[in-house]
Amino acid sequence: MTQSDRLSRRAVLIGLAASPSGLMGMPARAATGQGAGACLLTPRSIEGPFYLDPRLVRAEIGEGRPGVRLGLRLRVVEAGPCTPIRDARVDVWHADAQGLYSGYTGQGDRERLSTVGQTFLRGTQFSDETGLARFETIYPGWYPGRATHVHFKVLIERRTLLTGQMYFPDAVTSAIYGAGAYGNRLFKRDTLNANDFLLRREDPEGRSICAVTPMGDGYLAALTIGVDRRGAQGGPGFTVPG
Repeated sequence: MTQSDRLSRRAVLIGLAASPSGLMGMPARAATGQGAGACLLTPRSIEGPFYLDPRLVRAEIGEGRPGVRLGLRLRVVEAGPCTPIRDARVDVWHADAQGLYSGYTGQGDRERLSTVGQTFLRGTQFSDETGLARFETIYPGWYPGRATHVHFKVLIERRTLLTGQMYFPDAVTSAIYGAGAYGNRLFKRDTLNANDFLLRREDPEGRSICAVTPMGDGYLAALTIGVDRRGAQGGPGFTVPG
């Protein structure tokens, strides 16, 4: 680990200690007066323009893309009683360190790159008996107009229970973006959690902001996803860049 990496990790820890956002990825309990055993429903979000299903059931989704290592831990529970949901299908997809999604044209700051036929940073896992789905990836990059995020879908028997977006504490993101693969961009990062349109509109309480902690030579991001098995949830009826 280089000295700059060590300084970035120290900045992350300071940021988490100083900001309540660092705790917002913990299970959403009792924040609205519910009992200690209550888990809140995770807000739904739009699917965005870059979803595809490459039919890749895998935990390792990085495919060698450069960036800071990140373990994703998504725990699927029944909203209300917090009962873990086993064998839920969890799909994730996100941008690489330079803001590119796999599988589409019009990528990059100039929107001139094509990643058609590629599958990096996409994958599917099934939750275990504790409701946990695990992925190994890299910390997502940014692109204009959006805060840093990871998309996810939760399905049971081909029925989509929730389409959502997972966000990251800004203090952590700023520290990580100061190094390596995340630099040399045409534009400056323009959107934080506080001014991201989707996050402020769909999730003003910040239930979808994960908790991030250092782990080995990277980080661990954890989010508890509360769903309602009694009905499917679709996205809202408006379209913005995903």
